[in-house]
Amino acid sequence: MISILIPTYNYKVTALVNSVYKQLELTSIPFEIIVLEDGSTQTNQEIAHLVHTSILCLEENKGRVKARQVLAQKAKYDWLLFLDADVLPKKSTFIVNYLKYFSTDYDAIFGGFYYYNTPPEKSLMLRWKYGKTKEQVPASIRNKKPFKIIISANCLIKKNVFNTINKAMDQKKGYGFDNLFGALLKEHQCKVLHLDNEVYHIGIEESKSYLKKKEHAALTLLQLEKEGVITSHDNDLLQLFTTLKTYHLTIVGRWFYKTFKSVMQKQLTGNNPNITLLQLYRISFMCFHATEAS
Repeated sequence: MISILIPTYNYKVTALVNSVYKQLELTSIPFEIIVLEDGSTQTNQEIAHLVHTSILCLEENKGRVKARQVLAQKAKYDWLLFLDADVLPKKSTFIVNYLKYFSTDYDAIFGGFYYYNTPPEKSLMLRWKYGKTKEQVPASIRNKKPFKIIISANCLIKKNVFNTINKAMDQKKGYGFDNLFGALLKEHQCKVLHLDNEVYHIGIEESKSYLKKKEHAALTLLQLEKEGVITSHDNDLLQLFTTLKTYHLTIVGRWFYKTFKSVMQKQLTGNNPNITLLQLYRISFMCFHATEAS
């Protein structure tokens, strides 16, 4: 009754698959685990011996959107549990906690992210602090605005709902499409629930790389806004940008970015990055690139 779908790119998922597999074995439900090597140069053959577990391989990297589409097409059950490669279930009841909702009318259920309390090495601080501040949010808060904090790295969703949403995201490749995923769920009036059923996010990248990812995500938002793809959303950054654009204030954001870009980047990739400053960096970055394109 459940398909566990894990796309990976040059990342070992042995620990994740073993953890989920042990929990599934304790239930009586039919299941399958499918790992997709998305153009990886190394494979996860250690898990190939597990019953109901298979590995698919794409010759070239297609990105998260396409990889998930391929996985959904291969899945044989009506409930899909998408897990990113760099996560681990926080609880031994992780699978059971999701199974409780099979008989409800929810379309998608998000378990959330969790980060270890011990700070990582200094070069990883930006990703860790952002995760702690913006992603590690209790379900009681997430459920107040269910389409706002969408973390598809730990998502249980009905197959037909996923196919509908992902079809609208076809041909998208890059970083930052959880914003579009959440907006499309809202647009289609899907019934969404958030749980405190977190996974540890263990694949924390270096601050410089993560800052580049946040820039990429901001450019993705700009492109989606320009194309008119997002018609209904709860994204604070996009709402702020739209307000600045309405009052012709993006030129101010452009000036701020050009003036303080180096200073902000140095602070954000340093030993003690400020997450409020990151938000300021992102909106000024959007203003700069929006006025560049106009």
